[in-house]
Amino acid sequence: MDANALFNMGQEVLRSQAFSRLLGTKLVAFLPGTAVLEIPITEHLLQQNGFVHGGVLSYAADNALTFVGGSILGSNVLTSEYKINYLKPAIGQTLIARASVVYAGKRQAVCRCEVFTINGQSKESLCATALGTIVAIASESTNA
Repeated sequence: MDANALFNMGQEVLRSQAFSRLLGTKLVAFLPGTAVLEIPITEHLLQQNGFVHGGVLSYAADNALTFVGGSILGSNVLTSEYKINYLKPAIGQTLIARASVVYAGKRQAVCRCEVFTINGQSKESLCATALGTIVAIASESTNA
């Protein structure tokens, strides 16, 4: 699949995710072995101390991991497991999740993701890192 077709497929997958639409998630890069998602940080995503809620960081990492795994394994993939480390409070205007493939076989890929915030001066700040396993699944029509 060429780069444009892969990106268009990724855009379609993201549009089909109601939660991603709710958060305003954008796919900004999607190539074999690379995926980058952006989420605008709004008041609705903050916890009581004014930091981006950990669940939002976790969503960003999980979704970026699954996208990057899917860039190698195909669009029928799920997260089998992932681990996230919160490094510091997320404060800024935009959340960016950058994921890459560490290793891919025929049915699973081990992927990593770094989650950053960007402030008004376009300075990035690393706030979380994650590692996950993404697995290819059979399409629903072949599952009986």
